[in-house]
Amino acid sequence: MTERELIRDCQRGIKASQFELVKRYSGMLLSVCRRYAQDQDTAKDMLQETLIRIFRHIEKYQSTGSFEAWMRTIAVRCSIQWISKKHYEVESSVADWNDDQQLNPNVFDRFGVEEILKLVAELPVGFKTVFNLNVIEGYSHREISKLLGITESASRSQLVRARRLLQQKIELSKKKQNSRLA
Repeated sequence: MTERELIRDCQRGIKASQFELVKRYSGMLLSVCRRYAQDQDTAKDMLQETLIRIFRHIEKYQSTGSFEAWMRTIAVRCSIQWISKKHYEVESSVADWNDDQQLNPNVFDRFGVEEILKLVAELPVGFKTVFNLNVIEGYSHREISKLLGITESASRSQLVRARRLLQQKIELSKKKQNSRLA
């Protein structure tokens, strides 16, 4: 069954096609939700809400853009709604930051994508969400501010702090690897 046929059948409410859509795309959608969730169970809950919204609004899908991109947008928005606004206003670790530190962009070159994504998953919720939205999903700070109900400067600040914390985590990880080899 082609994607176009699958979408058409889902718009008509055909259960077998809805099941096929879930089988075909739930892995990709779960990976989007997982980037925002604190744990696998929460990611699965986010996925469930995402699928409900997809089926509720599939008749609005216009085949002018990528169907996967349309579903990813829904997954991102559902995931964000699971995260309360208070996580962006106050992060428990913000007091530990020295904003005068310079970010060394070369530190990210030493690690692979999977290693960096694991470290991103360990970030505080606000840092992780803004990082994912900006760096991975490609949202601008203006778009992030509207999605999260925060200011653009708060979005920028969260991103800078996320990158600094990632840099520290990467440098610490690198030191641990070097000490094991020595």
